[in-house]
Amino acid sequence: MPGEGQPQAATAPGTRFRILPPGVPPKTFGFRVLAQAAGAIFSGVVTGIAHGPATRGQAVETVAITFHVENAIRGATPGQDLTISQWIGLWSGAQRYRIGERVLLFLYPPSKLGLTSCVAAGMGRFQIDSQGRILLSAQHLSALRADPVLDGKSRARFSDFALAVKRANEEE
Repeated sequence: MPGEGQPQAATAPGTRFRILPPGVPPKTFGFRVLAQAAGAIFSGVVTGIAHGPATRGQAVETVAITFHVENAIRGATPGQDLTISQWIGLWSGAQRYRIGERVLLFLYPPSKLGLTSCVAAGMGRFQIDSQGRILLSAQHLSALRADPVLDGKSRARFSDFALAVKRANEEE
């Protein structure tokens, strides 16, 4: 019987998003879903990190992360210093940043509270090596292997991602 004795997916409370247990790759997830869910797609360098305590106007603790945008596809401009706010609870998991770190991010549009996070958690975050190439993890390779532009590459140029986003938008 399918799923018997195996970890099951659950729907996150108050959302339409499904949470998959660790180690279970999404079956219908692909580059199109990643690109179309993103309100901002850019690469940049982390230049600042600041803790924001809960206030009257903001009921949750946050972390503000500032990036110097190097390349942008959507929701940012090259050369811009862009600050995003994330719920501090993400920092108890894997979504931490370091000053000087270079990343390519696919971020959800900001919530009503002005908070954002990477699309599909770690799937919307890519490391960039010292030569400016975007690194695809084993998880990325598994989920994005069908994309004709990325084509199973473990390293890609920003222009490859820009082309893949363009193709994904044309598929709408």
